[in-house]
Amino acid sequence: MGKPFEGKVALVTGGSTGIGQSTALTFAREGSKVVVVNSRNVERGQETVSLIKNAGGEAIHIKADISKAGEVEAIVNKTIETYGRMDFAFNNAGVGDKLALTADLTEEEWDHTINVNLKGVWLCMKYEIKQMLKQGAGAIVNMSSIIGLVGLKGSPAYTASKGGVIQLTRTAALEYAQSGIRVNAVCPSFVATPLNKSLLANTPELEKTIKTVLHPVGRLGEPEEIAEAVVWLCSDRASFITGHAMAVDGGYLAQ
Repeated sequence: MGKPFEGKVALVTGGSTGIGQSTALTFAREGSKVVVVNSRNVERGQETVSLIKNAGGEAIHIKADISKAGEVEAIVNKTIETYGRMDFAFNNAGVGDKLALTADLTEEEWDHTINVNLKGVWLCMKYEIKQMLKQGAGAIVNMSSIIGLVGLKGSPAYTASKGGVIQLTRTAALEYAQSGIRVNAVCPSFVATPLNKSLLANTPELEKTIKTVLHPVGRLGEPEEIAEAVVWLCSDRASFITGHAMAVDGGYLAQ
């Protein structure tokens, strides 16, 4: 019996580590060819590709800045040039912001966060959708956050960017629902990514709060758990779901 995504192609931005890497590997496990994109550490991006190839899959790496239109267009062009199609996209690349109150955040910090987290997702969708329209089908999942659904003191740019991603997701879902293109978002809470593990190692009281108060399940999420949600949303098993912001949060928002 063949794999469900055999013959399909998935694009994953921010695919060099954490949730992005786990999702790239999960797409590959399901049979998809994978295009791994990241902007900084080329070696890490190529490491994801190596992991996929070592497991018998197909993948390429592209270094690109998703906040720049020309580079995003080049990602899509390279994907089509290499594999001839693009069926799935996980627009995962993003940045955190420096914790500051709304009146204290600098314009430079605001612009950087919005340019990557919100403008970058819009640019990715802009070019992904154009290709998917040619094919007559496609599924896109955007990376938001529980902090796109609720507020967080001291994080004005990040919360605005992630809330914006949800509204952008809903709008695109409505626009292309009858064109065979589904657009959804995932909203994780605290996940045990390398970045978060490093942060929590220095703030044990925060880790305790997450496990005892914020997450009713009593632990952090795992990158693989977010990856499974993304890949499911792209699959035919989720064929009636579009415009949805799915919380993958260990019960955070149920409180």
